[in-house]
Amino acid sequence: MDILLTVLGVAALLGLVSLLLPLAERLSIPYAVLLALAGIVLGIAVSAAPGAVHQFLPSSETLLAIFLPPLLFEAALGIDVRQLSDEIAPVLLLAVVGVVVCTFTAGFALAPISSMGLLACIAVGAIIATTDPVAVVGIFRAVGAPRRLSTLVEGEALFNDAAAIAIYSVVLGMLSSPGEGGGALAGVLGFLWQFIGGLVAGFIAGQIVMRVVPLLHGSRLSEPTLTIGAAYITYVVCDHYLEVSGVVAVASSAIAISAGGRRRLTPSNWENLVESWEKLAFWASSLIFLLAAMQAPQQVAYIEGKWVEYFELLLALVAAALVARAITLYGLMPLLSLAKIAEPVDNKYKVVMLWGGMRGAVSLALAIAAIENEHIPNQVGVLATGFVLFTLLVNAPTLRPLMRMIRLDRLSPVESAVRDRVLEMSRVAVQEEIEATAREHQIEADIAAEVAEVYRTPTDAEETAVALPDAQSIQAALTVLADREEEVYSDYFEGRTVSRGGAANLLAYAGGLRDKARTDGVAGYEMAAARIVQFDRAFRVAHWLHRRFGIDGPLAQKLADRFELLLATRAVVHRLTRFNHDQIGPLFGDAPRTALAHLLTTRRNDIERAISALKLQYPSYARQLETHFLGRAAARAEDERYQQLRAESIVNRDVYEDLERDLARRRAILESRPTLDLGLNRDELVARVPMFASLDGHARHEVAGLLRPRLSVPGEKIVAKGQRGDEMYFVSSGAVEVHVGRHPIQLGTGTFFGEMAILGETRRNADVVALGFCQLLTLGAHDLDTLFKADPAIEREIHRVFDERRAAAQAG
Repeated sequence: MDILLTVLGVAALLGLVSLLLPLAERLSIPYAVLLALAGIVLGIAVSAAPGAVHQFLPSSETLLAIFLPPLLFEAALGIDVRQLSDEIAPVLLLAVVGVVVCTFTAGFALAPISSMGLLACIAVGAIIATTDPVAVVGIFRAVGAPRRLSTLVEGEALFNDAAAIAIYSVVLGMLSSPGEGGGALAGVLGFLWQFIGGLVAGFIAGQIVMRVVPLLHGSRLSEPTLTIGAAYITYVVCDHYLEVSGVVAVASSAIAISAGGRRRLTPSNWENLVESWEKLAFWASSLIFLLAAMQAPQQVAYIEGKWVEYFELLLALVAAALVARAITLYGLMPLLSLAKIAEPVDNKYKVVMLWGGMRGAVSLALAIAAIENEHIPNQVGVLATGFVLFTLLVNAPTLRPLMRMIRLDRLSPVESAVRDRVLEMSRVAVQEEIEATAREHQIEADIAAEVAEVYRTPTDAEETAVALPDAQSIQAALTVLADREEEVYSDYFEGRTVSRGGAANLLAYAGGLRDKARTDGVAGYEMAAARIVQFDRAFRVAHWLHRRFGIDGPLAQKLADRFELLLATRAVVHRLTRFNHDQIGPLFGDAPRTALAHLLTTRRNDIERAISALKLQYPSYARQLETHFLGRAAARAEDERYQQLRAESIVNRDVYEDLERDLARRRAILESRPTLDLGLNRDELVARVPMFASLDGHARHEVAGLLRPRLSVPGEKIVAKGQRGDEMYFVSSGAVEVHVGRHPIQLGTGTFFGEMAILGETRRNADVVALGFCQLLTLGAHDLDTLFKADPAIEREIHRVFDERRAAAQAG
């Protein structure tokens, strides 16, 4: 019977939730505020029946186990890891240091005026240290707050939940087993173990999930189901078996899945996954709010006769929380900018973050658990609940007017100009559409004119339109162009025109272009655009493994990735050139269109040079990859054609599904990218060097055993002036440039260099840089005598060149 009552009660609350959300939107008040008010009213209504609430209220442990994982997982999943990484320093300061400051400031403020004891007061501080972004971010979006402000608040809420709950768990353990905890040092060590252990365990769990995802073959039902199961398994295993923080582990796993999922799931599948978690988190937070608020009337019994003391404690707690947040925002955060660790945070942002630090579902869940825990004084949960209600009923309703007062609800001049121009062009387009529709449907012209009058641009709007300088117009146009590029890459991902990994890299690249265009304008855009032709850190690691240990697989993979990215980017830049001419020009004018055309031309030339270098080195692979790219594009076009025919009822469901099955078989073949052979077979490389051509097959094979193949990339410094020389190099294919004297010397296929340092027993006397992709053979100094014994002619030739170069160096 208790189970049936619980099911009935939860179902009734969900029904109430479905009504409250549209009501909150209609009344323009934060949804969390309305939930809290409804819960209090409902609690008063059922308080006449003793124990009525508790008949369907789960235990605190059950409540935390059911509701905390979706709350924490969804908050972490929705974070853009790349954007978060840009703000990681201020976010961690707010989330970890800020939580510690708030916890102990509140604890020490309450201890002198409370009979609870210091540990219990610190427990109160830990519970109210968690901020809830739901209500405040909703307000941000409604008034158009800056994007960075939302990132800071959401990132803080993600990490401070985990930090606060970890501190609360340690304090709870010390309260449950007094005298056995080992004091403050043991508490600090326990917190570090729980927090760091949770981070590691959660990261491993997230990586496991990402390894399983490809096995699901893009199932829109299986992917969310897998992550839901993983979140709860991670929470239970870490919290109850590994004895590390389950909430930290859940947040850590979600971050790992967010970073990997955006790369491995198609945009529509990723959106489906996020939406599934948004529903779960919405239900969880709504139910926690209602259940906790319903208990508020019953909590009056705990403070009956102690109202004055309770309000003094609550006011002290509110003041301590504001002081602690002010210390973090105005005292500690400026230190990050002084140390050049993070960009300064605008004082307007700080005002909003100070007053907008509302508490929500996590704090309420911990408050309920505290009330039921026999080791914790009842005042802990009551004070925490009161504090949450204060932030919801006082801070939340006044936050929107505060943001309007300090003018954080307005668009920037650039955004306002874009809005005005788009509105003007849209009005003209709509008027033309009205006239065309009227002619098509034989509607009288005066009626069309009456409707079109609504879309006439008012004269005063024309006069007050913002005229931007060319620099700002170019920056605004650049952000539109970058947004368009990101959309095109999303289409490539969705249509499987490029591989999943390639599409994810392209999306990250486009995100960098967009952010740099918005923050640094043309200079930032150019810097971000150049990254596609540069060799990133992962490539350099793969190249180092090849050079140091002869491991070729990662380098071949990175070169193949580079080829694919360059081909896709070249195609997109061509599309952007047309977009700039057709859309940017009419919207922003000739100056921005000309500036963007120049930027796109520069990008296209850089990409063409990088592709040409690869084609010269690997012509057959380039042909294979271009064929592969076209095959993927053709499959996408075929799929879109089938969908169109099905939508127009030209083919029925059975025919459509048969066509899709046939297409899926052919697409499966295209999923496997051709394997790149670096062409580093030693025997073949030796055969290309004219110096070794006179050797017979056996001798050539022995020489090959002395040499190590090496691939150098364009711009790589193969040897540096002043280095100790312990090997020389033979150029099997490619070209290098020797920077010696005032005029660099170029060496091509069949030549060698580096012998000066070995034979002369001196340090390197020049820098040698690869002009393109170069296949080299390296010979160690200890193998030089063996090479000379293979053929005296080789020894004579190397010594002859050595003498010439030494004489030239001495003469210079």
